[in-house]
Amino acid sequence: MTKKQVIILGAGLMGRLIALACAKEGFRVSVYDQGGSEVKDSAAYTAAAMLAPLAESVATENNIIEMGLYSLNRWPELIKGLSKPVFFQQNGSLIVWHAQDQSLGKHFYSQLNKTQKIFPAQFQHEKITHEKLNLLENQLDHRFREALYLPHEGQLDNRELLDALLIDAQLYGAQFYWYSPRELSDFPESSHFKIIDCRGLGSKQSITPLRGVRGEVIRVYAPEVKLQRPIRLLHPRYPIYIAPKDNDVYVIGATEIESEDMSEVSVRSALELLSAAYSLHSGFAEGRILEMNAQCRPSLPNNAPIILKTNERIISINGLYRHGFMISPALLDAAMEMILTDQSNLAQQFSIESSLPHASNH
Repeated sequence: MTKKQVIILGAGLMGRLIALACAKEGFRVSVYDQGGSEVKDSAAYTAAAMLAPLAESVATENNIIEMGLYSLNRWPELIKGLSKPVFFQQNGSLIVWHAQDQSLGKHFYSQLNKTQKIFPAQFQHEKITHEKLNLLENQLDHRFREALYLPHEGQLDNRELLDALLIDAQLYGAQFYWYSPRELSDFPESSHFKIIDCRGLGSKQSITPLRGVRGEVIRVYAPEVKLQRPIRLLHPRYPIYIAPKDNDVYVIGATEIESEDMSEVSVRSALELLSAAYSLHSGFAEGRILEMNAQCRPSLPNNAPIILKTNERIISINGLYRHGFMISPALLDAAMEMILTDQSNLAQQFSIESSLPHASNH
C-alpha cells in the first residue's frame, strides 16, 4: 500500500515535532524550509525554552496556561522517546525584584493568587524571604529581601531539542529539503496529501493578522555563576529572564518588544540585559558573550495560537508568540488528532481551533 503523504512547510519547532510524530505514524513526510538545518532564522533557535506557565499566567489567557500545564507534563515523555539526550530541568523558577521595584513584586503576587483560584490543583507558588531564597540559590548573596518561588516550572535546551527531533524524524524516514521555500499555492488542489503549514511569519500571506514580536537574547558563558533554575527579574520596562543551561551557559533575554525589526540587538537592550544579569550576580561581569540574537515571534492579535483548518488538505499552526516551547506539546497532540481523524477534541478544549480569516492559497 502507498503510504499517506504529509507535506510540512517550515522546519522550526512545530515542524519538527509534527514531522517526527507523522513519520512514527507511518506517513511519508516531506519538510520544506527556506533556511538551513540549523534554522537560525527561526524563533525556536533563539528562544530560552522556559516552561513557565505559572509565571506567564500574570499576562496571558487561561487557555494558554492550561496548554502550558498540559505541556509541562508531556515534555518528559517526548524527550524520553528521543534517541539523543536533551537537557531538561524541572527545578522550578524564581521571580525576584530589587527594593525599588517592590510594587512590581506585589502586583505579580496578586495576579498569581487570582490564577490559583482557577487552577487550584496544578498551581503552587510561594512568597519566600531572603533566607529561603539563599537556600535555593546560595549565590544570590542576599541581594533580594523576598522572592516568589514556583516549584514545578522547568526549562529545556532548545538547540539540543531541535537537533534531536531532526535526527529522529530522519531516522523514521522524513525527508527534509533545505533552502527550499514553498507557498501553499505551489501544491495543486487536486492532490490528496495533507499540508501542515508551520512557517510562522512566513505564513503572512495566508494568515493576514500575523505580526512579529521582537525578542532579544544574549548567550553568556559564566563559569563563576552557578544558578540552579531560571530566574525572572521584574523590571519597569519588561521582565528580564536568566536561564541556566548546560556547561555554564546562560540565556539572558527580554520577553517581548512590540516591533518587527529584525536587525541586530540594540546597544540599549544589550546594556539593559547585561546590567540586569550583573545586578543579579556579580559573576556575570567576568563572563564571556557567546552571541547576541534578535528574532521576531509570530503573533496574532490576541497573542494566542491557532490551529486553522483551511480545507480538508491544509492545516495551519501559528501564533505561538513567546510561548512556543511552553505550549508546543499541547499543539502537537491537538494537531495530530486533526491529522489522523480530521477533528480534535484537544483543539476544542484549548480553544485553539480557528476559522480566522485568511488570504486565498491560490
